[in-house]
Amino acid sequence: MKHSFFVVSCLTALASIPTSALRIASSLQWIEHTPQPYAIKNFYKGSSTATLVSGGVANLGTDRSIDLAANAETQGLKQYASRKNIRLIYIICEASYRLVANKAAGISTLADLKGKRIGTMQGTSAGYFINKLLGTAGLQSSDYRTVSGNVCMKTPCGAGTFPQMLANKQIDGFGIWEPAPELGARAIGDNAIFFQNYTIYREVYSLYTTQEKLSDPAMRKDILAFVKALNQTLEVFTKADDSVYQFVASKVGMDPEIVKAVWPEHKWSGRWGPDLLPFITEEDQYLAKTDRRQTMSSADLERFLDTEIIDEL
Repeated sequence: MKHSFFVVSCLTALASIPTSALRIASSLQWIEHTPQPYAIKNFYKGSSTATLVSGGVANLGTDRSIDLAANAETQGLKQYASRKNIRLIYIICEASYRLVANKAAGISTLADLKGKRIGTMQGTSAGYFINKLLGTAGLQSSDYRTVSGNVCMKTPCGAGTFPQMLANKQIDGFGIWEPAPELGARAIGDNAIFFQNYTIYREVYSLYTTQEKLSDPAMRKDILAFVKALNQTLEVFTKADDSVYQFVASKVGMDPEIVKAVWPEHKWSGRWGPDLLPFITEEDQYLAKTDRRQTMSSADLERFLDTEIIDEL
């Protein structure tokens, strides 16, 4: 009798243990990703555990064990061009990028960047941002020189990072995601000047999955639970306090004070509006040229933006 009770108890306990994990591929070093670990820790109540792994939307096409992925819209579009089963289902963060430049190099307006050395990462959202922003001043890509480098999350910034390159006058300015622009500005003090235009470009850091995952009833239920947890998290992040800054800082290796300083550049979004379709349509035209492929049709881009999960919440 005692043995039977033990067996039943063990079976009951085993039944309560998730047999699989919701696996989410994300770049784990950036501020934009941090709602995900916060949601897992505080709000997620799916039928399985949820695990973050280093990666991004490209993993959805190469690893069937990946259920969700997070990346900027640039990488989402690049992958969707060849994998039409990918779906953008949620916006985690919209980040307004900044270009920081050195006034000592004779820069007081965007037009002054003509002939200058601009740090960025080509093939990323930052590279597109530089193209769009400088285009508002009538500058073509041939009017300035782009220079590759690395980001820095915390001082001291090492050789080859954009803030250090700006301080050493290896570049005249750079544009990329935070906190590098903030650290670059602090590195050159009163000589720093920022350029920014949210209406021209903002990073749309999004959550992705595949149509196959959405069509699986059990998986869809867990995806819905994770998005619900993200919704709860975004409410917390919108009203962030020192505990949130500390959490984010611990996840990406930053100082909490720097997190707080760059927090206004981040909007914790969730649902998107009608402006997203023309936004990605224009970006796809740029990416099609740089990637040497055909632009995607309006029908394909509409299919890419899948509101079903948001609508179910």
